[in-house]
Amino acid sequence: MEHRHGRFDRITIDPGRCFGKPTIRGLRMPVASILAYLGSGMTVDQILDEWPDLERDDIYQALAYAAWAMEERYIPLPGPTPP
Repeated sequence: MEHRHGRFDRITIDPGRCFGKPTIRGLRMPVASILAYLGSGMTVDQILDEWPDLERDDIYQALAYAAWAMEERYIPLPGPTPP
């Protein structure tokens, strides 16, 4: 069963697709793959040329989703308190 992320309407999660990883609009294109392509130096236009099912907004939303997922969170760890 496919679920859309509440904050990102182009991000879908389906346990039966791509091992439940976040994908773009139910396509078999994981968000992590888009990030890896950008990280390897591909431009947005190169990605769109290579995968015509993707749209420019898909790529921008993948970046926004990654930024949201990586937001700094404070998690207190047990142990002595520093002076």
